[in-house]
Amino acid sequence: MGDMPNLLIDRNLETTTVISLRREPACFAFLCTQAIQPPLPIDAINLDLASVDYYGGRASLWTTLEVRSAASNEEPTAVLGFDETFLRPFTRSIIEATSTRAAYRMLMRQPSEERPRYRVVEYVTGPGNPLQELLVQPHDHVLLVSMPQPEGSEETLFQLPRSDTFLRAFVRMAYRADEVLRQTLAETERLGRLHTNDAG
Repeated sequence: MGDMPNLLIDRNLETTTVISLRREPACFAFLCTQAIQPPLPIDAINLDLASVDYYGGRASLWTTLEVRSAASNEEPTAVLGFDETFLRPFTRSIIEATSTRAAYRMLMRQPSEERPRYRVVEYVTGPGNPLQELLVQPHDHVLLVSMPQPEGSEETLFQLPRSDTFLRAFVRMAYRADEVLRQTLAETERLGRLHTNDAG
């Protein structure tokens, strides 16, 4: 929306949500057969608030989950992008898969939706491919985050550690990030309505 204040300022999730994986079991990204780059060891992960918008009387935002690696000079590389509805259920899926040892399947589209809305995309096989489902599969030391395929198989996008230390760190990070994202949405709604009223 034009002339809206830039709410990305002072919302620097990229630095405040970093979790180091150097002391965790080895994890990798870009593991599926159609990945756009070779397998990448993950040394850290973080969230980044990519955009905030107000349109049609509704505030929305877009966040990315990024991985960092010494192999790529610590440059953040996005593996998932998602809207404001994704972080809470994704965090629950990590908790469930880690603690119950059972695979957790996430559906990205509600059955009642007439028009598909892209809530989550992956950047592993291309520049933002929409996801309909996401599967979190626990193994002895890692969680596989995969996308189901039409023929019944899965393609692994990336791995996360399956450890108590990582689970605590991830849930703590997600809780704090969720607060920032909700505050950002509320502030965008407020400013958007003010701007609309002023323009009218």
